[in-house]
Amino acid sequence: MAAPEKTPLAVRATLGLYGLAWRATLPGLRRNKRLAEGWDARVLAAGPPPQAELWVQAASGGEAYLAWELARRLPEFLPPGREPPRVLATTFTSQGLGVLERARDELAGQAGAVTLLPAYFPFDLPGSMRRALKAVQPRAVVLLESELWPGLLAACREQGVPTLILNGRMTAKSLRGYSHLPWFWRALAPERVLAVSEDDAGRFGRVFGAERVDRMPNIKFDRLDFDAAPARLDLAGPGGEAPRGEALRGEAPRGEAPRGEAPRGEAPFIVLGSVRREEEDDALRIIQGLRERLPDAVIGLFPRHMQRVEAWRKLLSEAGAPFVLRSALGQGDQAAAPVILWDVFGELSAAFGLAACCFMGGSLAELGGQNFLEPLGHGVVPVVGPSWSNFAWVGEEVFETGLVRRAEDWRGVLDQLCALAAAPPDRAAVRAAAAEYAKSRRGGAEAACQAVAQCLISG
Repeated sequence: MAAPEKTPLAVRATLGLYGLAWRATLPGLRRNKRLAEGWDARVLAAGPPPQAELWVQAASGGEAYLAWELARRLPEFLPPGREPPRVLATTFTSQGLGVLERARDELAGQAGAVTLLPAYFPFDLPGSMRRALKAVQPRAVVLLESELWPGLLAACREQGVPTLILNGRMTAKSLRGYSHLPWFWRALAPERVLAVSEDDAGRFGRVFGAERVDRMPNIKFDRLDFDAAPARLDLAGPGGEAPRGEALRGEAPRGEAPRGEAPRGEAPFIVLGSVRREEEDDALRIIQGLRERLPDAVIGLFPRHMQRVEAWRKLLSEAGAPFVLRSALGQGDQAAAPVILWDVFGELSAAFGLAACCFMGGSLAELGGQNFLEPLGHGVVPVVGPSWSNFAWVGEEVFETGLVRRAEDWRGVLDQLCALAAAPPDRAAVRAAAAEYAKSRRGGAEAACQAVAQCLISG
């Protein structure tokens, strides 16, 4: 454990104002449906979190998977004979909590595994964090990716608990915000930051001091498994019948559903995945362009959020684009519609297994992009627009290798989709290249576990 530090007066005053701001917002937060779940845990009304040797904070689902990987691998890096630690894993969202609970259940059945304790992250009121940290008594606190909570950082400083930021990411926008109070953040600086890129490391260095910052591979590469058999999608409608023949068009032999690959030839199946509201007009233009250039193609349209299905029904109807809802697929003549509007949740990943090509949304508007790595696991080269900052950790090389194609606007996306539909790359070759790309960038989980183990052993 590090020596406790007395918080400077200016920092205490700023934390006091920060705490007042939290208290002023609590009544409004109480009415938030997302935050109402687990409210007693968030405000410590149900008592503080349980005692644990390690406290890991993961903002939501994506970070929770990183916490899972960290917890899974950590015992490998502890000295022989040392008892695996109890790990408190907190998160801000119900999605993150669900991931952590699945991780807990998996680890509970394994010999020599850590004891994982999922919980909601308390609101970051300085007083609440002091109370929570005193109850948990961790040897170290880990903040994943971009989690910077002044109340928790201050409590760690005051109680001599070392903090680590692992898989660290910081945007230029966040840096501008932190730069308003440089002395404040320097006073709360963690012991060590391991950032996933040179740019991220430089930004953390400007906030906390370059002497505290090092590089590490992104843990997300350790979680990518392009060797596993991809899921298959059964598009059978009522009565067990599924579309067939010309890439999901027409009628299938009774009881048979597409498996592995959709028929190719002159009628490709093209997926527009995770399309966001802000780019719907551009996506509609792409659909219209595909219908003109590839009149036999079937387009699978997947809105990012199910509540946009009704809006898409209106958009397609007004544009004169015949469509069928996924839930109605296989019902008579509707199966022949050129557009399948997905109103069924959870089938996008498996749909890639039928696709000749795909576009991944969130990338034509300034939204940072959706997950364009998933199609690669099915041997499909994805097309994205210019916005992909959410996945900058993957590296520009992914475009240089041709594993992912990037376009500057919807016209470029349309051109790329048409080119891929005309000559789809070999699926096995795409998966093999993607696996090699990920393999060459792994090692983040090992670096993170080594840093945590060092704190646990020396603490």
